[in-house]
Amino acid sequence: MAVRRLSPNQPKEPFEFSEENLAWAKEQLKKFPEGREQSAVIPFLWRAQNQNGGHVTQPIINYLADMLNMAEIRVYEVATFYTMFNLAPVGEHLVQVCTTTPCWLRGSDEIVKVCKSKIAEKQQTLSEDGKFSWMEVECLGACANAPMIQIGDDYFEDLDEKSMEEILDRLAKGEEVKPGSQTGRTSSEPVGELTSLTDPEVIQGGAK
Repeated sequence: MAVRRLSPNQPKEPFEFSEENLAWAKEQLKKFPEGREQSAVIPFLWRAQNQNGGHVTQPIINYLADMLNMAEIRVYEVATFYTMFNLAPVGEHLVQVCTTTPCWLRGSDEIVKVCKSKIAEKQQTLSEDGKFSWMEVECLGACANAPMIQIGDDYFEDLDEKSMEEILDRLAKGEEVKPGSQTGRTSSEPVGELTSLTDPEVIQGGAK
């Protein structure tokens, strides 16, 4: 794994949970025995990252270390170990491109090419307008619908170069985009005609 460090450009202002997130945090802490509050560090980091626009900062680490009675280095270790935590600004839309074998075989190279063209040549780099960044990731669990990406909490599947360009163009304009299959497939149904389980008796449980 590559060395992961916080961005050298850190905010000077301290971080605090919003009222909503602070209330959530207090409720979460009730689930942990006294002295075991440190076990909440991962969900707290995730909540703080979302509040902060998508990345973890040193002020977040300081704040959570104090809240959870942890050494700051321990919070830092968690934030830098798990790739679910971004250590630098990612913009409004972080595009995670799966390039594991099933997606690669189905054309993830074309998806990466679009990201390089429309966002930035180098991954984990903000686009010129500051709205986008992209990164290659390992399997996102939608292999039957490859190639696919994740943006925020949404999956976009059955992609090709054209549909990928359209997604980024619509997001750049502030328009809504429809997640899921971009070819109209439902779930992971086969492409084209059925090739198995075509006997009605088998499908309906009539075969003995």
